[in-house]
Amino acid sequence: MEIPDWHFREGRRPSSNNGLISVEYNFKGESAHAAGAPWRGRSALDAVELMDVGWNFRREHLRLATRLHNVITDGGDQPNVVPPTASVWYYYREADYDHIMNLWHIGDNMAQAGALMTDTTFTSRVLGSAWPGHFNVPIGEDMYENIKRVGLPVWSDADQTLAKALQRELKVPERGLAAKIPDMRTPRPAADEGEDGNSIGPTGGGSDDIGDVSWVVPTVTLNYPSNIPGGPGHNWANGVSMATPIAHKGVLAGAKVQAMTMLDILLHPELVQKAWDYYNNVQTKDNKYKSLLRTDDQPAIWLNQKTMEQYRPRMKAFYYDPSKYETYLDQLGNKYPTVRAPGGK
Repeated sequence: MEIPDWHFREGRRPSSNNGLISVEYNFKGESAHAAGAPWRGRSALDAVELMDVGWNFRREHLRLATRLHNVITDGGDQPNVVPPTASVWYYYREADYDHIMNLWHIGDNMAQAGALMTDTTFTSRVLGSAWPGHFNVPIGEDMYENIKRVGLPVWSDADQTLAKALQRELKVPERGLAAKIPDMRTPRPAADEGEDGNSIGPTGGGSDDIGDVSWVVPTVTLNYPSNIPGGPGHNWANGVSMATPIAHKGVLAGAKVQAMTMLDILLHPELVQKAWDYYNNVQTKDNKYKSLLRTDDQPAIWLNQKTMEQYRPRMKAFYYDPSKYETYLDQLGNKYPTVRAPGGK
């Protein structure tokens, strides 16, 4: 797996990322005129809000590794109608299978409590899941050596100007692009609750279903330097570099590292043996993979269907045409780098 990032980094060891279960709760009540006869209504939205309030009180008592976030996907139609339906979508993230399942159990209890308080009913459905990743140390160490061989791209003055201008917009330190390959970090020790149960344990992070793959076959990830440091993630700022030489230089460097590592795997049987030895005798010695999904859970292939139907035809006008333009920036008509003038636009 390759990830556009602001520096080179190999993925090996127990990951700092969490696993997750993604669950949508759908409440059903009874509509009524909210001014004329509100007592005849049973608000599904009230149930959603009470569930959310319950979780917000619970946050004080969650481990540092827990990441809990939600959006209301159906909040009713208009204010003068008691909402007969409402839905809330939760991500439950934690550092291991048991803690993820416990969050899910608590969430189901919260939903039940909200339904009981409002005299409504609810159903739930799983929209996705991901195990916490555990990445292979021997292959990761080999990949790091290839990162050092390839080295960072040579950034132009224009590349650095764009990077520092974006960092200025974001009000983060104006350090420009990566100038040094970071040292290889030592493997993170397994989480330990401590003898008295007072250890803070892991601190948590994001999630990706590459984690599931890592528990089936020895796996590594590669972060390659195609982005500008300082972005918050899932934000316009993290997409600025994607059509620029910064991204192109970074992805070429990443592809070289990936190719060299694959050649090492193909040409050095002892590396493969070390990888499987780590997988069998360290990673999975005491921790076995169990899917977070239930037997009747269905893939949410419909989830982005309406969005893609709306935007895919409109995106075609922006597809890159290499037969007419040397670069995508040329096609867009953008001068590189485009930055805000001092004190102006």
